Amino acid sequence: MRGGLLIAGTTSDAGKSTVAAGVCRWLARRGVRVAPFKAQNMSNNSMVCADGAEIGRAQWLQAVAAGAEPESAMNPVLLKPGGDRRSHVVLRGTPWGDLHAGDWAHGRRELADAAFAALDELRERFDVVVCEGAGSPAETNLRDGDYVNMGLARAADLPVLLVGDVDRGGLLAALAGTVGIVDESDQAHLAAFLVNKFRGDAALLEPGLRSVTELTGRPVLGVLPWLPDVWLDSEDALAIAGWDGHRRGAGATLRVAAVRFPRVSNATDLDPLAAEPGVDVTVTADPDVVAAADIAVLPGTRSTVDDLAWLRQRGLDDAVRHRAETGRPVLGICGGYQMLGGAITDGIESSDAGATGLGLLPMSVTFSADKTLATPSTSWRGHDVRGYEIHHGVAGHDPGHAAEPFLDGLRTDAVWGTMWHGVFENDAFRRAWLAEAARQSGVDWVPADAPGFAERREAMLDGLADAIDDNVDTAALEKLITEGVPADLPTLTLTKS
Repeated sequence: MRGGLLIAGTTSDAGKSTVAAGVCRWLARRGVRVAPFKAQNMSNNSMVCADGAEIGRAQWLQAVAAGAEPESAMNPVLLKPGGDRRSHVVLRGTPWGDLHAGDWAHGRRELADAAFAALDELRERFDVVVCEGAGSPAETNLRDGDYVNMGLARAADLPVLLVGDVDRGGLLAALAGTVGIVDESDQAHLAAFLVNKFRGDAALLEPGLRSVTELTGRPVLGVLPWLPDVWLDSEDALAIAGWDGHRRGAGATLRVAAVRFPRVSNATDLDPLAAEPGVDVTVTADPDVVAAADIAVLPGTRSTVDDLAWLRQRGLDDAVRHRAETGRPVLGICGGYQMLGGAITDGIESSDAGATGLGLLPMSVTFSADKTLATPSTSWRGHDVRGYEIHHGVAGHDPGHAAEPFLDGLRTDAVWGTMWHGVFENDAFRRAWLAEAARQSGVDWVPADAPGFAERREAMLDGLADAIDDNVDTAALEKLITEGVPADLPTLTLTKS
């Protein structure tokens, strides 16, 4: 099988990443050499590849689903928001610079050229490339210069499978409206629909889907059910908004409160904790919740100084300090770790040149224009630990104060800090650390005999492929991938009454 496909969505968080991962695993199980691709990602959830390139976390997971080695060509442009009007740009896995809102039109051409070249590379080396769009192609205000949705489809002559989220409501209008609002040249690439996140009797939906097909001339290839056990590494800020509500297990005895920073980065660090039996993870901005939890986590952030100021405005700093004073565990990861020290000298990521941290660990931080991108490994109390580093801040230990080294960070009593992401994906380490933190908090928690995190991830990816096999017209999907854009797609015209 040879070909390509662009998976677009009616909205953000419609399930593009999930469907793309499922299609990648479905193809890989059939012996197809498949690669994922997203021309441009806007996300603070990223991953470091084996060659040191930084890409979006969703494309890294899709590569795992495809059985392919993750690489920069799979996500050539990564935008990491640093504020409402500024994004840091990662181009082919390394820092390229910042784009401000006013610079966007000027800077986009170079990024588009790099994205198209990356897709060409993948198509030369793989049988099929499964591309993922961004947001929605119905955002016609962004169409000029677009190289992620219909701009990519037209440049690479790709058929587009439009995914709609039925759980949000308004599905039928979103499917038909997306076709009708784009111009005729774009409509010529919108080839088929896929319904996602359906709960109930699919027969009830059938009349509505039939009407959409009659109106647009595009078939619905299938209806994917709601899959409650899917916790894909997300790129979308919308996902964390409802994240903890889907993961809370009955009978949990260990309560973890993670601070919801406005500029949270690599929130996927929390996934292995939430997947652990007997652990209840809550993402919160409430000081009382942070104070009452057994373990408090300060996750990564794209802007340490700005989010530290936010932490203080909310009164969360007092809750964290009180925990430290009473010997109850606090863990800081990357930016969260940087907040736990003393002086912070910035000028790279934040709007202010610096700040003073919470003073709970004996170290200071200086930000460098050079970004650290690495995949380090070590052992902790006899347990192997692998992680990844993505940061500009360089922490320096104050030698005048004793502290225990901890995963390229420090630990003093019940305050722990590390620069490494991804460490809780190491099963033995995660369970040993949670047991130690539970002991510090006075909680009787014992790890359960349960599948490991990587094993659960593989089962989830196989479950997605199974869902495609069971609920999608796979013959039609294969035809779309191999034969490309159908020649007879009608044009839908939206007219004023």
